Amino acid sequence: MKKAIVIFAAVILLTSCSVRQVNDGEIVMILANDSTGVTVTHLLSEKFIELVEEKSEGSIKIQYYPGGQMGSDREILESCQAGDIDFAVQMTSPQVNFVPELCVFDLPYVFNNAEVARNVFDGPFKEIIAEKYDNVQLKLLGYGDQGFRVMTANDPLYSLNDLKGVKIRTIENKYHMAFWKAVGANPTPMTWSEVLIGLQQKTITAQENTYDLILSSKVYELQQYIMNTDQILHILALISSRDKFNSLSEDNQQIILEAADEAIRWSRNLQDERMVTSRQTIIDSGTEFVEVSWELKQEMKEKSAGVYDMARKDVGDELVDALIRAVEEAEEELVAYVHKTD
Repeated sequence: MKKAIVIFAAVILLTSCSVRQVNDGEIVMILANDSTGVTVTHLLSEKFIELVEEKSEGSIKIQYYPGGQMGSDREILESCQAGDIDFAVQMTSPQVNFVPELCVFDLPYVFNNAEVARNVFDGPFKEIIAEKYDNVQLKLLGYGDQGFRVMTANDPLYSLNDLKGVKIRTIENKYHMAFWKAVGANPTPMTWSEVLIGLQQKTITAQENTYDLILSSKVYELQQYIMNTDQILHILALISSRDKFNSLSEDNQQIILEAADEAIRWSRNLQDERMVTSRQTIIDSGTEFVEVSWELKQEMKEKSAGVYDMARKDVGDELVDALIRAVEEAEEELVAYVHKTD
């Protein structure tokens, strides 16, 4: 921990609010995340860096600090606001503390599938939410995803009764916690580094995360069942320091935008492939997969309707309704596309 703090402090001392430049006008920038293991977060970060350097013909170099070397998600965001870190890739849920409007992405079952969500992220709603980032000195470059969050436990889930009193680890996000409490569980906020110990010591008996992270962290070795609850999409935001981005030339800004778009689309295809293989690897290990029925998911959504009320109170009806309309339009477009190609 002390080593990480020293590295972080040293980097901050060597940086300034202007873009760092070295020999012959070469621009050196920084990307950080708090992701550990070979996750889509990590691979998206690497792909973005590769594309920026390729499109700029090497004139823009990005130094990469994964795995919390630059601090926690919160610390990385603060540094991005200040212009000490240029880019970050992280899930949206921790960003709610900085951009409260992002709570709309924590609404349970607001997205029926990833394809609908991606259409929303690439449509007009992106501009609505991008403005919220801009208000806090951040720039949204785009959204990828790491799949839906699913549940692992030592007991199977077949009905709401099976959730009563279950001590489930969740992230420290009031909307996530409200969801699990509404469906009868006992949500316990816990940092990810404490989860394995918590499961071993039985302070928690269940947890929820993506297939990708469940596999890479080997959580499945401590849990007997995995269930596709799919309550919330794990959205990955690729963001930049607003002022750093604006300080770049128009040509370099365009390079960043094009690289971000390509990297995100690449990561989505990768995520779809990895979801299948990750889930199968977990099942092959001996963890039993329990299919959560559509009817049970609907019950869970109805029970957690209060989470929507929380969001409306916190950020207003207009934004919540805008997302719901965007989802409905994306679903209609998807249905029309499927019928057209049949």
